[in-house]
Order: sequence, then structure tokens, then C-alpha cells
Amino acid sequence: MSLDKILATRIGFGTAPMGNMFRAVPDEEVEATLEAAWDQGIRFYDTAPLYGAGLAEIRLGGLLSGKPREDFVLSTKVGRVILDEVESGSRDLGEKGSLFEHGRPNKIVHEWTADATERSIEGSLERLGVDRLDVVWVHDIAQDFHGDLWLNKFEEARTGAFRVLSRLREEGVIRAWGLGVNRTEPIELALALDEPQPDGFLLAGRYTLLDHEHALKRLLPMAEEQGVGMVVGGPYSSGILAGGKHFEYQDAPPEIIERVRRIKQIAEQHGVSIKAAALHFSLAHPVSAAVIPGATKPSRVAEDLAALHEEIPTDFWRALRESGLVSPLAPLPDGA
Repeated sequence: MSLDKILATRIGFGTAPMGNMFRAVPDEEVEATLEAAWDQGIRFYDTAPLYGAGLAEIRLGGLLSGKPREDFVLSTKVGRVILDEVESGSRDLGEKGSLFEHGRPNKIVHEWTADATERSIEGSLERLGVDRLDVVWVHDIAQDFHGDLWLNKFEEARTGAFRVLSRLREEGVIRAWGLGVNRTEPIELALALDEPQPDGFLLAGRYTLLDHEHALKRLLPMAEEQGVGMVVGGPYSSGILAGGKHFEYQDAPPEIIERVRRIKQIAEQHGVSIKAAALHFSLAHPVSAAVIPGATKPSRVAEDLAALHEEIPTDFWRALRESGLVSPLAPLPDGA
């Protein structure tokens, strides 16, 4: 099913910060932020077992347990199974290794087989406290795998997770499935398969103001031709576009800081907030179905919604284009 027909709003809520990403977020802060998102009309929530070893799912479940199930759209991910066993040694999550050091200490098993997919979904349903999921993403197939190893993991997912999710979709247990990754190659490979076919994909950090050229060359033309939708994760590029210091889960390098400075300068000249520029840019591509910024403070939710509805003059987009800060291939709002 088309993502456009499933997702409740053009803006959703990404719950990675709820898993204590970068810092230990107090429970009361989490509750206030999630309630603010709901009260302000957010009805699409994305989560994953990886986020704090199940912590984000548990916290989100606390909000959703009191809401009618038909009133919201929920997506989570497979590829990591969370065990009751506590991790005894150091945890290896590759480039995401330090992101959730303040999460739960439970052991995380990385596996995309059919059995692991079934167990992952069962665990997510239990932590979320719901009886069904709308969308399931196959998480991070190519994350931290180099050479041919990522292709081996892709094959594991193709013969395991892909087929299980296709069956669950056919049975009506889930409404859609796709890939949730921050690399374009596994999505391109999945779209080239004869079967099974994903309904869409969640692309994190690869269709933003700061990083979009690679996606525009191959992936997005393929997706548009096949009618496959995209959810844009990480629209603020790990926070650097929202006043933070991180890019790609690390401290932003000088060249990125300079690029952000130039974008901000043009934005200020045209009376545009950089958050609005980031969200509107990511949503302008015809493949984009929704964008899912995350937050840990109620005020941030209000900022995101205000940014979504901000009027941006066409001259701003033209200035970005003329400055070489966006690709000439990128569709811009209002046909700028």
C-alpha cells in the first residue's frame, strides 16, 4: 500500500531521542514531550528496538496505551532483537555505538533472518503495548559492514526479513514494509528485485539540505518511477541544522559548520528559519511522504510544527540554488 495512504500526517515523530540518545533524558521530560506531540496533532510515530535497547518503544507505549489504536500510525523496525540478558562486555554498535550509551543495558542481537524478524516484532508489540503495527522497516542492513559483508547481510534480509514482512502484509497483519537505512545502496538493490517488493523506505540523513546529491542520482528516480514513497529521517542532519553540534552522529566537521553558516546567512536575509528550510526541502521531492524529526522537549515539537507551516519566499530557494548549496537536480518548493 502507498505510504501516502497510510501515514496520518506529513510530519511524524521520530523517537530515537526517547531512547536516551546522546544523554539520559528524564522520564518526566519524555512524557511531557510525547504528550505535547499528541496534543498538537502528531499521529505518526516511528521507533525501533535499537533506540536505547527497547527504551524508546517502552516510553512510546506509555503514551499510546491510553489512545485509541485507530487514531495513530505506528512504525518500528526489525534487525535487532532485544534480549532480557544484560550485556556483560562492551557493546558494538559501530558508528552508533555511543549514541545510546545511556539506554537500557540489555543485550542486542543483530540478525535479519526470518526467525529473528518474528521475534523482533513480538518484542516490539510487547514493549509498545499494542496489538498491531502499521509499517515495519528493515533496519540498518548495510550499517558498518564493508566490502562484500553488507551484501551477505542484505541476502540474509532478502531471504528472511523481506519474505516474512511480505507475508505479514499479505495476511493483513501489517499494512506496509520497507527499509530503514542511512545508505542508499540497499534500497536501490531492494527496488531492483523482482520480489519481494517494499512499499517504501525510511532514509535517514540522506535527503537533507546538507546531504542529498547521492540520493538524487539513482535512488529517488527509481523510487519515483516505481511509485515507492520515502519517509525522511534525520531532517536536521543529527541536529546541526537545528542549532546542535552533531552531524552524522559525531561532532560536525569544519566544512559542515561552514556550509550551515552559509545557509543560515541566506535564511536570515530572507526572514526564514533554518528548521523550516530543512523540513520544506526534504518534503519537496515528489517521493517524500513524510518527515520525522525527533525531540526531547515540548518546545521543540512546537518549533517543528511552526516550521512546517512557515511561509518561505521563492527568492530564498533561488538564492540557495544560485549559491550552489542545493543540487540543481533537487525539486524545490513552489517550483523555485
